Amino acid sequence: MDKRFVPCMLALATLSFTASLRAETQPVPLRWNADRFGNHRYTVQVDKPAAAVRATLPWRRRDAHPDQVAIIVVGPDGQIVSNMARVHIDQATGELVFEAKQAGVYAIYYQPYVTSGRANYPMVTYLAPRDTADAAWLRSSGANDPAHEAKLPQAKLLGYQAVDDFDAYTDMERTATPQEIKAVLAVHPDAPWLLFPETREHPVRMFDQIPERWAQRGAGGTFADNALRDEYLSFQVGAWAVRQAVHNVQVSFTDLQGPDGSVIAASALTCFNLGGTDYTGQPFVTHLDIPQGRVQPLWMGLDIPATAKPGMYRGNVTLRADGVPAQTIPLAITVGSAEAVAHGDDDPFKLTRLRWLNSTLAQDNNLVKPFTAVTVQGEKLGILGRDITLSHGGLPAQIDSHFDERMTGFAKTPLSLLAAPMQLLVEDAGGAHALTSSTEPNVQIDGPAKVHWQTAGTAGPLQSTVEASLEADGTLTYSIALTATQPVSLSDIRLQIPLRDNAAQYELGLGRTGDHAPADFSWRWNVQNNQDGAWIGAVNGGLEFHLRDEHYRRPLNTNFYHDQPLVMPTSWDNDGHGGVTFKHDGTRYLVTAFSGPRTMTTGQTLHYDIVMRVTPFKTIHPAEHFAERYFHAYGDLDTIKAQGANVVNIHHATPINPWINYPFLEPAKMRAYVDAAHQRGMEVKIYDTIRELSDRAPELPALESLGHEIISAGPGGGFSWLQEHLDGDYIAAWHVPENRDAAVIDAGQSRWHNYYIEGLDWLARNIGIDGLYLDDVAYDRTTMKRVRKVLDAHRPHPLIDLHSANQYNPRDGYINSTLLYMELFPYIDRLWFGEEFDYQHTSPAYWLTEISGIPYGLMGEMLQDGGNPWRGMLFGMTNRLPWTGGDPRELWKLWDSFGIEQADMIGWWVHDTPVQTHRDDVLATSYVRQGKTMIALASWAPGNTSVTLHIDWKALGIKRDSATLVAPAIPGFQPAATFKPGDAIPVEPGKGWLMILQ
Repeated sequence: MDKRFVPCMLALATLSFTASLRAETQPVPLRWNADRFGNHRYTVQVDKPAAAVRATLPWRRRDAHPDQVAIIVVGPDGQIVSNMARVHIDQATGELVFEAKQAGVYAIYYQPYVTSGRANYPMVTYLAPRDTADAAWLRSSGANDPAHEAKLPQAKLLGYQAVDDFDAYTDMERTATPQEIKAVLAVHPDAPWLLFPETREHPVRMFDQIPERWAQRGAGGTFADNALRDEYLSFQVGAWAVRQAVHNVQVSFTDLQGPDGSVIAASALTCFNLGGTDYTGQPFVTHLDIPQGRVQPLWMGLDIPATAKPGMYRGNVTLRADGVPAQTIPLAITVGSAEAVAHGDDDPFKLTRLRWLNSTLAQDNNLVKPFTAVTVQGEKLGILGRDITLSHGGLPAQIDSHFDERMTGFAKTPLSLLAAPMQLLVEDAGGAHALTSSTEPNVQIDGPAKVHWQTAGTAGPLQSTVEASLEADGTLTYSIALTATQPVSLSDIRLQIPLRDNAAQYELGLGRTGDHAPADFSWRWNVQNNQDGAWIGAVNGGLEFHLRDEHYRRPLNTNFYHDQPLVMPTSWDNDGHGGVTFKHDGTRYLVTAFSGPRTMTTGQTLHYDIVMRVTPFKTIHPAEHFAERYFHAYGDLDTIKAQGANVVNIHHATPINPWINYPFLEPAKMRAYVDAAHQRGMEVKIYDTIRELSDRAPELPALESLGHEIISAGPGGGFSWLQEHLDGDYIAAWHVPENRDAAVIDAGQSRWHNYYIEGLDWLARNIGIDGLYLDDVAYDRTTMKRVRKVLDAHRPHPLIDLHSANQYNPRDGYINSTLLYMELFPYIDRLWFGEEFDYQHTSPAYWLTEISGIPYGLMGEMLQDGGNPWRGMLFGMTNRLPWTGGDPRELWKLWDSFGIEQADMIGWWVHDTPVQTHRDDVLATSYVRQGKTMIALASWAPGNTSVTLHIDWKALGIKRDSATLVAPAIPGFQPAATFKPGDAIPVEPGKGWLMILQ
């Protein structure tokens, strides 16, 4: 997680809930230290000094145990009053007595806290009460004597204040008193549940008690509101299960009858809590129960047609549940004559954007650049640079990659990945039986970017069905069902992937970091590890695979894996009997995913699901990569451009994008900055992911009402705002102290993805952003494809770069960042891997497979401590401005003077690279132009060494006899030096050279 932030000043808000509590001008500081006193206070006026005065605070608190939280009284002189006694504390009222040595305004802080932990992951603990009053004062003041206490002078209540307007408790958080609740129930003596219609301006904030507002108004009544034509009107009905639990809540609507016989159909209304369209575009229904005593807000929406006649529209919404009387709320919606702009979406506080939760925007099988349509020629399927040939059982019989080793084009002869067809084998007492079908797969075309097929057959004693698909990016998805027709005892069910030896050069995953593929390896399932697959391959051809079943749920990532870990696949894991082995077997490299012995009963079905991806996904484009130079911070555009950068990444916690993953609240500022950048020939990308969500999102109360569909379940805690305004069941996430922005973790896969896609579409259309900076994202390729599509639809040159901190640690379940995000790689443009990556003590194979992105069709940059600039140049990598630890500007100058954008990049991994060292610990990459070549040399040798370059002069088009080899002076990188062809070039450990051969 990136940690650069711009401070934001806080503003104080004074808030009064009733006319009698209006605050007056007071000689007490309006700004106070929340970390010392908390976020909330009442002020009272003491007219003259007194040994003791009484104060009564009608705070109507939502925290369940206010008697267990301290109170701090501060006098007009700014000093804490130590002589204070708590007379009576409950949720409705606080009564206390304190010593008033002087007249004036006293501030009474009633939720003080202390903060511990990291600044960006704070833990707020509320102070417990403690006795500070002098015993003599307690006796003399009568604070402990109820008869005497009633005679004390009463401080005049002035009003309630919060440290700022955002922290202030709303009218929906002022609780009803027991007496008020009793009165409400008396009006409905037999009702098992009560309904409270409410406008969007007053979102329900409490789920275990009702607000004063409802108690005073009473249950039921008509919901009335105003809206414009073509506006999306959001509203709520709060259901309070007051006397018993309510099960299986259902909602129905009638048509809305308007003026002159006009009608808004019931189909224009929806209830978000009872289902909708999921992030994959599929409809779903939610079963909703309300436990006794709980309040369930039901958020609803009305899509008012643009053709609606102005006037009053009347209808009904009826709520039903099992075993309780249905209740009906009349609706009275006044539609104005004006037409809403963009359904009202340009103002997030209108909550019209809730309709985005059910969006299917960009949910299709259309192509994304640079991918080409899937071709079908019998059993042979073709995609960009790759072919997959199917066997009768539906699994791949052969996979061919046409990419060349340079990764910039295609080879004449493909690299075949498989030594033999893949097989799913079922082994019993009679031997091993391969899954097979009597007919060839019948491939159906879903669209240019996707095909699917099914087969039915047998695998020994089991019946099999295979449902599979191939997409244009190289993703193969298999759902394999094996069903027993009679009781059967099996010794194993396993998948065998026999790779060709020359295709299995490198491997990462299953507890191994990127390296050369091991000759012999064994792995077992473990829920502590976010591991269910691996990638094995060469630079120009490889296979990623993941083993899953029908219960798969995407785990949380980046610090939160153990809050929602991998669901062990019943089929593959088999109660700990399953695992994976790799083994060199002659000329092939055999991958075996086994599940071990088991018995199956008649009719039992096991699901052996597999997701595979064929790499590379696309060619790399070094010229574009070198031309796009990143400045990763908000700043003055002219200053940024003068430093050589032309792409600006705008993080959150900046003036134009202040709130994490909610970039909609400063649109004018953001648009002005983007426009100014475009005028200078620069591009602007913003930070926006959905791993977590800012507490500033106006939709947050509505999302909280959806249970854990969007907000992950968790222990609560964290920053004070979260504890004071949410219901307690969440995971506290990133916090920015400078502007008091606090976030909660999203649930990973939810309708918030639909909202996110619509939000990006809105930003691309209205703000003109040029792309996204993704920082450890939590969504999968389904959403990533949609991201790419909406940006491509509205921006001429959209860019997406992905940053990851190194996830290979116990906190994140030892998952390789590359493997975690490989499914997204087809749709992004650049990697930034990243924080906690070790650039000094890892091998060239690790750099190639874990950091560079090149085997997958990407290039990248370095981050941690500036990276290693010598090794980085072997992969076309520098670090970014303005990050400390390294400055790429001098390298950029050399790039420009050499003309690197016109050069062919030939990496050290290419077997016939024209410049070689004939060593494994000192490597060379060539940047070849007409008549000259830039050679990047970098060492992994443990000490000082020297190398002699072996040069293919013909390939470079340079004559040896007249060639010069010059290392230009580069501040912070190398001194000037000149060498002759054939010279021994000295190389320091961990360093290298950039030399021009011409």
